[in-house]
Formats: sequence, structure tokens, C-alpha cells
Amino acid sequence: MGGPESRKTVRVGIYLPRDAQVLDLACVDIFGTMSYEYLSPQKDMVPAVLYNLAPSVQFFYIGKVQPGELIPLTSGSKLMCTHHMSDPEVQPGKLDILCVPGPDPRNTWDDSSELEWLAAHAARQDTDILCICTAIFLCGAAGILKGKKACAPRGLQQKLKGMFEGVTWLGDSLRWNQDGNFWSCGGITNGNDLVSAYARQSPLFPGPVAEFGLALTETGDRPQVYTTGKTIFTLGIVWQLVKAVFLSLGKKSKTT
Repeated sequence: MGGPESRKTVRVGIYLPRDAQVLDLACVDIFGTMSYEYLSPQKDMVPAVLYNLAPSVQFFYIGKVQPGELIPLTSGSKLMCTHHMSDPEVQPGKLDILCVPGPDPRNTWDDSSELEWLAAHAARQDTDILCICTAIFLCGAAGILKGKKACAPRGLQQKLKGMFEGVTWLGDSLRWNQDGNFWSCGGITNGNDLVSAYARQSPLFPGPVAEFGLALTETGDRPQVYTTGKTIFTLGIVWQLVKAVFLSLGKKSKTT
């Protein structure tokens, strides 16, 4: 059962044409914990019947730079590109999952080659597109939001409504949403919620393997619907916080 000859391989592409938020990108590691490569060496903790169910998972970090070159991320970090967009291994039809982590929302997307490449993957029903946070701008520029229901960062939805037509925005209530092969989510760490929900629903990951991976990463427990208000700081709120800090410091200095 689950021998090398019969083991399924899940091919996960991560699309980084410019830059990305580290926390947005980190959600793909959840898939890594559901892989045979991750689970099988841990024979003292993982039952053989479980890791033999697990698929092999391959990751492709895809950019506009050449393999081996670095792609900038937030917090001063960089990621090595493993595949150029033109590489045969990452062409439409070659990937099971294409994850698009959120880039700088101020980016402009005027290079037709990067948009056409993404749109060609989205046009295939055998490839699932996982749009994380501000990647909604890139997906919108590629034209793949038209006719879709979509989530987006809660503080940016008004801006998005003015940019892309034919999209049904789901408001401020959902952490993630699926519409066909297009998955979208709210802000930053909602990528973890999206990947968790995806793994539970996808035939690519057997149920016991998905649940074990989510238990290991301690993800997948938050509901699809937000249960708290927006965590958006307006200038007024920031000013109130600054005042509170200074008042607190003043009180401490008087008592010392």
C-alpha cells in the first residue's frame, strides 16, 4: 500500500513575479507537513499506515528571474527562485496547485507575460489557484476574478470594487472562499485558514493525512466566518494608542 510506484505526486507552484509577504508565503509549508517526504523520516512518531497514505509533494518557486537568483520578501528576507516562468515543468497543465502569495499592493502589473501566464493556469480546471491576501490585485489584473465570488483583505475591499468589474465581493465576513478552482482569502495569516480548508476538501490529500498535518501545524481550527470585528487601525485609533502609551509612561515616572 502506498509504495513508490503507486504514490501520488502533488505539484505545488508558488508564483512570485515581483515580491511577497513572508507570512503569506509561509502557508505552503502546511502542504509540506502532509508529504511523504516530511512524515516518513519521523517513524518514531508517525504510524507507517499514515505516512504511506501521504503523497509526495514537490514545490516549484516560480519567478521572472532565472533559477538560483533571489526574489525579495518582506522583513529583509529573500527566496531563491527554482523555476523561471518559461520552464516546461511549470507550464499550464503541469501543476496541481498554484499558490500566489500577496505582493506589495502598490505594484503595477503592466507586463502582459506574467498576467497571461497566471491566467492560463487559472483557465485549467485541473489546477487550483490559491490567492493569498493582496495577491487579489495580481489575480484581478490577470482577469481571473471576472464572474467570481472572492474574498480580499477587509480594509482594501472598497478600493478593489473600483478597480475590477464583474466580481462578487463577499464583504468583511469570510476568512476564505472557494469558487470553482479559484480560492481567495482575507489578510495575511488567513492563508493558513485557506490552505487548511483546501487540504480538507481536496482529493490530493487523504483525510487522515490532512488532519494529521493540520494537528502538527496547529492550523485549521478557526471558522470560515470571522467572529470578531475588523483589525484595521485608522489614524484616529493609532493616535489614541499613542496618547495612552505616553499617559502610562507619565504615571510610571511619577511613582518611581
